[in-house]
Amino acid sequence: MLLSLLKILFFFAVVLAIALGANELAQTDQALRLQFNGTEFYLGPIQMIIGLLVLMVLAWVAFKILGLFFAFLRFLAGDETAISRHFARSRERKGYEALGEGMLAVAAGEGRLAQEKAAKAEKYLDKPHVTNLLAAQAAEVAGDNARAGQVYRKLLDDDRTRFVGVRGLMRQKLAEGDTATALQLAQKAYAMKPRHAELQNQLLELELKQGDWKGARGLLKDKRKQGELPKDIHIRRDAVLALQEAREVLAQGNSISAREAAISANRASPDLIPAAILAARSYLAQKDYRNASRVLEKTWSVRPHPDVAAAYAEIAPDETPAARLKRFDGLMRKNADHEETRLLRAELLLAAEDFPGARRALGDLAEVHPTVRTLSIMAAIERGEGADDAVVRGWLARALTASRGPQWVCDTCQNVMVEWAPVCDKCGGFDTLSWREPDEKLAPAGATPGAEMLPLLVGPRPQPEKHDVQIEDAQEAAPSATVDVDHGSEPSRPMAAPEPSAAPLRDTPAAPDAEPKASDIQSGSVNQSVPPKSGARIEVPLVAPGMVPREDEYVSVVAEAEPKPEPERHPIRSAEFDVPAREAENRATRQGK
Repeated sequence: MLLSLLKILFFFAVVLAIALGANELAQTDQALRLQFNGTEFYLGPIQMIIGLLVLMVLAWVAFKILGLFFAFLRFLAGDETAISRHFARSRERKGYEALGEGMLAVAAGEGRLAQEKAAKAEKYLDKPHVTNLLAAQAAEVAGDNARAGQVYRKLLDDDRTRFVGVRGLMRQKLAEGDTATALQLAQKAYAMKPRHAELQNQLLELELKQGDWKGARGLLKDKRKQGELPKDIHIRRDAVLALQEAREVLAQGNSISAREAAISANRASPDLIPAAILAARSYLAQKDYRNASRVLEKTWSVRPHPDVAAAYAEIAPDETPAARLKRFDGLMRKNADHEETRLLRAELLLAAEDFPGARRALGDLAEVHPTVRTLSIMAAIERGEGADDAVVRGWLARALTASRGPQWVCDTCQNVMVEWAPVCDKCGGFDTLSWREPDEKLAPAGATPGAEMLPLLVGPRPQPEKHDVQIEDAQEAAPSATVDVDHGSEPSRPMAAPEPSAAPLRDTPAAPDAEPKASDIQSGSVNQSVPPKSGARIEVPLVAPGMVPREDEYVSVVAEAEPKPEPERHPIRSAEFDVPAREAENRATRQGK
């Protein structure tokens, strides 16, 4: 405010001084006399001032023209001048325009146009760290990986672009499938910028693919220190990596280090089932049964699993079923209401042949949550209680279409894996496997925990052997054909033989050598009055009596040669079939004559 007031007062003072000076000159009669080449010029005070101003302007213009002339000479000599700066600014403007258009072309996916703009920007701009980056990206968009690699190597020479060059080369190696080289480049880039979040995730993924569990643990520790990873997640993932590291150490024969790593992983994450099992087996190797039981019981209380029960059984492998049931009671009390506990109790009671107790332990699981395992246990209970085979088959038939129960399922891609692993073999997700029941629409067909009990419960599936069909014709019994087939628990069933034809066998027209179809045998369309030829193959059903066989329940058998039936012997033999009798009759006639 005060400064503005002073400026105003100064302006009025200058105007007042000029006005007073002009008034004073106007009242003066003196004039300026100039004589040039015999001519005199008289200038009054006002004219003198105007002339002085014009002279000053002309002098300024002359100096400017003279300066421009000398600048032109310096321009020709190569020195930096206003003209050179003008052309430099023009080139810079064109270069930045080309750079912007090239970036837009890269974003739009126009590789060829982006390369042209990158070349133009490189021509007009003296900024290689910018133009080389655009050239590399344009080459990648255009699919010229060789050119992109060359440009990325140029970026390594500049400290400002070295990280970009290393990262670009790493991405190229990943695209080529060279994960080993990509891992080395990622480690170099991480050393330059350890807080780069995307690079951290990429490096962790590469270390998991290459099995560098120690490096992955170090990276997770750095992320935890930087505050980018919560404490509970860090503890869980570090336990997973420690478990996998212990597995590899154990595979190399260093059991002591593996034992310590497994125990450490179990302490960090008690709900990690594989870690608990490995830790328990480590205690078992030391004959420390108490700690092995404690580890498994703690894990069962958090997350029951069949593998935990299997490891618990390894503590006393030679015990009787009754003793095992009593010892397992301490484990099952840790989580008594869980479904896995009820299934385990039912299986133990089955092993002890307490079938009513197994039924009570199973409860309504076969109806509420029917799985292959629950239905198989129910079939074993029915068989143990002496139920009809049809009832057992009914339970097993339901098991064929039932859910496979909990499995190791990836939470990201829904991939089902037979065994636990730290990384999903389909999507590569880290620590994404959980023990749960998969979506049947997404889960592939595969082995199911509990389904391996079927051979123990119902016996091995009979293997079809070479079957011999024997057709015998007895004098007093009706003809029948027996099939020598091993049916397991079912006895051999006679197969009705074709009735003898009224016409002589030799008068029967010969049929072509063709195997009868199962559907024809079932429907009766095959001419059963003709016995099978020797060596011919026929199909017979392998089903229970009274059941309709399916197409896949027929087996192919080979028919043996049928012995020709002997003619009935009468007191007087037919002359047509008994030549000796006819000769005896002729001799008796000649003697009578």
